[in-house]
This record gives sequence, structure tokens and C-alpha cells, in this order.
Amino acid sequence: MTTNITHQAYTDYLSQNISGKSILVTGGTTGIGRAISLLLASMGANILLTGLDQAHLEDTLKDAGKIDVGDKIRGIIADMSTSEGIENIFNEVDKRFKGLDILINNAALAYQSIVDGNYKEWEYIIKTNLLGYLACSNRAIEKMKARQAGHIINIGSMSADVREKGSSVYVATKSGIQGFSESLRKEVNEYGIKVTLIEPGAVGTDMQPSSPEEQREKIKNLEMLKAEDIAYAVVYCLAQPSRCDVVELKIRPHLQMI
Repeated sequence: MTTNITHQAYTDYLSQNISGKSILVTGGTTGIGRAISLLLASMGANILLTGLDQAHLEDTLKDAGKIDVGDKIRGIIADMSTSEGIENIFNEVDKRFKGLDILINNAALAYQSIVDGNYKEWEYIIKTNLLGYLACSNRAIEKMKARQAGHIINIGSMSADVREKGSSVYVATKSGIQGFSESLRKEVNEYGIKVTLIEPGAVGTDMQPSSPEEQREKIKNLEMLKAEDIAYAVVYCLAQPSRCDVVELKIRPHLQMI
């Protein structure tokens, strides 16, 4: 068997499973989700993204227009912690798409230790960070099973492995996503549905406690990733042929020691 790798073949390889696809990106108005949405739209995908803040949504759509992919991206404001929010999202999916090829579960909120806050706050974080992933996956699988094809990408966190002190609530949700992803893949791969877990290290986004200036310095010093780095990783996972699953992908800054 001969192998013929050319620049054009590589370009085709990257776009074959992305161009023209219908993709839902939760938490797509800021940080990692925003970078993913803009990159996939630039590769020809049709994107529906969700967010919590109207100003962030409008800013993302404005950026989409600047790179001439404004017609590829639509957005909706939805609360991922509620059944009504999930229902609104998938009503919009049905309006925009004939089906759903790809779900990127990304919407999440930062939170620190269980010794802080109260039950209502913990409930909101867990419903957003974990139950939102479960609920969107359930609805997406319904659509993907009928077509015997689909791809779910869960954006997790290195916190599921590191389990750092002072972040027990966030760690609980990301550990849950890690276990959920592994089990879900075994449940749905027989239907032609792929499941990928991507676990980034420190990424320069608004979820970080450090200032934008401090983040830029850490990125320069190879101690922090850019959101675009995770977007490129998503493209790699989506571009694989049907015979190949990227099950888990861990991405760390070069000098992140934990």
C-alpha cells in the first residue's frame, strides 16, 4: 500500500469532516468556545453557539463578520443549568439544522472550594458544568442515532487529574465529565457516534483569576495556552476518518509543571 501525503491531501484531510457540518457549541461566546466556533466556521461548518451574555454574543458575531463567516454562525442566549435552557437550545437546533453532526460540550463556570459559597451556588455550578453536558449529549444522541453517525466532544480540564487544593467543586464537575465521557463512548460507538474528551491545562481566558496582562506574560513564557490552541485540537479530533477515534487528548502548556 502506497502513501501519498501532499499539502492538498492534508488540507482535504482537515476539512473532510468539518465543511458543511452542523455543529452545536455550548459556551461559544467566550474563551475556548468562541475560538472553536470561529475556527470551525472559517472551515465551512455551520455553527449554532450558546452563551449567557448578550454583549458577548454580539461581540462574537461581530468578529465572525470580520472574517467573512457571519452567515455560518448563529447564537442563542440560554441557561445551561435549566431544562428550559436545554429545550430552547434544541428548539433552535431544529430551526437551524436538518440534523446535528457534532456537539461540542464546552459551557462551564469556574468555582473554588466547597468550604466557600452555599448549596444554591454549588447546585448552579454542577447543573451547568456537568448536568448541562449530560442533557445536551442526550438530545444530540437522539438525532445522531437516527443517522448512525455523529461526534460529541467534551471539553474537560486537567483538574480532573491534578485535583488541586482549593478547587473541590470545579474538580468534582470535571472529574464527572471525565468518567461520563469514558462510559458514554462505550454506550454509543456501536451507533457510529464518536466521543472525545479534551482536557486542557491552563488556558488564557476569562475563567482564569489572573489579569489579561498576566495571562499574556504567562503565554509568552510558555506557562499558559491560548484558546486557539484548543480550537486546533478540536479540528484534529474532528478530522479523523471513521476508522479512527481520538478518545482522550490532554494538552498542557510547555512549562506547566502540575
